[in-house]
Amino acid sequence: MSTATVRLWDPVVRIGHWSLVAAFIGDYFLNEAGDGWHRWLGYYAVAVVLVRLVWGFVGPGPARWSDFWPHPARLVAHAKALLTGGHMHRLGHSPLGGLVMILMLVLMVGLGVTGFLMEEVDYFWGEDLPRDIHVFMADGLFWLACLHVGAALVESVRMRENLPWSMVTGRRKTLHD
Repeated sequence: MSTATVRLWDPVVRIGHWSLVAAFIGDYFLNEAGDGWHRWLGYYAVAVVLVRLVWGFVGPGPARWSDFWPHPARLVAHAKALLTGGHMHRLGHSPLGGLVMILMLVLMVGLGVTGFLMEEVDYFWGEDLPRDIHVFMADGLFWLACLHVGAALVESVRMRENLPWSMVTGRRKTLHD
């Protein structure tokens, strides 16, 4: 069995991915909540998600929502493969990986919306609810990101392929008999 590589992740997907990683790490670990950098990184992250949303309709095949949308049949087939130790090789996102990715993007937008509301609602009326939701979503995104990284590492070992590196190079290994 020989291995070859194929270009999978285009620059928009890769730059968007690493931009969101940097924005989240910056805001979650490094910036003080509510300071200027925190706000601007949050707005930047929402802009990146909006670009990714559009790119999911007009970008190349692997970037398209239709390529990896986690509909029930795909999720069940993937879960069965995982539970039985089977192999479900896909070049793009696995169904469960796609689900986690979509949830992370939704949380990123939710963080932007609640962050904006904290500026406007808290400033005028002193409401804590947007802040509480913001913190809950940030912590949820942190744990989903940990799950994402852990799953990528486990699948890398299982598949004998460095999956995180493919998001750097844009290339994935294909198997040929």
